[in-house]
Amino acid sequence: MRNACIILSMLFIVSCQFQNKEEIEKAKQASIDSMKIEMEKQKVADSLEAELAKVKEEKETLEKSKTVVVNNSTSSEPAKKKGMSNTAKGALIGAGVGAATGAIVSKKKGQGAVIGAVAGAGVGAGTGAIIDANKKKE
Repeated sequence: MRNACIILSMLFIVSCQFQNKEEIEKAKQASIDSMKIEMEKQKVADSLEAELAKVKEEKETLEKSKTVVVNNSTSSEPAKKKGMSNTAKGALIGAGVGAATGAIVSKKKGQGAVIGAVAGAGVGAGTGAIIDANKKKE
């Protein structure tokens, strides 16, 4: 009877060890999978940052290459600076937000970012155009 109890307790211990190994392997795989997902998100974020840096460089280049016009008028008011229209600003902001949202929401990160950027640019440009039209009326 004593030998039977010893054998049963050893079998129980061995089976618990195998179960713990399986659980440990499942936990390892789950953490590996979550790290892969985070790496993909980071890749998308890095690519968006790179694109924003390119846009910023292009904007700075365009601003540097603008020609200077000398106004010899006798007006005491300083000349107004012309910046980007609200339509252009809305399109840029919408594209950025749409790309980020599309990349986060979609299972296919790159495709989601592109679709989100296009949709966001459209909505942002439309909103900016409305704002521009309202400013012209005033």
